[in-house]
Amino acid sequence: MISGPNRLIRIGFALLLGLVLAACGAKQVVVQGNFPPPLMEKTPLTLGVVYTESFKTHEIYDEAAGREETDWLVKTGSAQVEFWDTLFTGMFTEVVHIDSHDALHAVEDEVDAVIIPYVEDLQYTIPLHTNVKVYEIWMKYRFRLVTMDAIHDHGNGELTYNPNQSLADWTLSAYGKTPTAFLQSDEEAVNLAAVVALRDAGANFATSFHRVPAVAEWLDTRNTITELPAPVTASVEESSTSEESSTSEESSTSEESSTVDESTADDEGTTST
Repeated sequence: MISGPNRLIRIGFALLLGLVLAACGAKQVVVQGNFPPPLMEKTPLTLGVVYTESFKTHEIYDEAAGREETDWLVKTGSAQVEFWDTLFTGMFTEVVHIDSHDALHAVEDEVDAVIIPYVEDLQYTIPLHTNVKVYEIWMKYRFRLVTMDAIHDHGNGELTYNPNQSLADWTLSAYGKTPTAFLQSDEEAVNLAAVVALRDAGANFATSFHRVPAVAEWLDTRNTITELPAPVTASVEESSTSEESSTSEESSTSEESSTVDESTADDEGTTST
């Protein structure tokens, strides 16, 4: 049995060891934020969206390089889905999630195109001074716009796409920085920097989507098809009506001419007699 000063020493040592182990553990951030919808005119498209499993659960683990540094685990997956859902819904007339076999076949005749976002890279910088909680985050995305025919279901719940059927494929970068150095914790500072980076990504996407060459070409093709003239059959009907009217008029004129000629001949015959 431990009693007296020895017991207090053991308790103090256990508490100190716990603090040391906690200090050695990774700092974890589950990114959360407020993402207002964009204020812009919606593009008249029904857009399908496929979020891959790696996108929905995206995270970055950064192992400490030295004894004075800390391991970091930053999870952005849930925030990514929430943010891009808000942006797409604000940009397009209708957004449809495609995440299963049933969802794929339920909307295959309604969706104009499908977009698949990826997080290709995420980097951050640690403040030079520990008392200044200003972090910087860089994100790099890749977007693929494909036709519905390019999405394939393998029967096991996994959806894949054929890259040869892509309408457009492009990358986009985003940057976020903690706007203030007076936050309570490093985790809060990292979270805020990630939220700023997401908003920057959204602004870049909204202003550049229609200017991506392959996207612009596809949209022009859709607009050309939409603005095609009325079917030829309508013109044929109008032409037939016009021809009938013209034939009728010619016939009436011919009959009137014949009647006048006959009448004139009768008059001449009467006068001669």
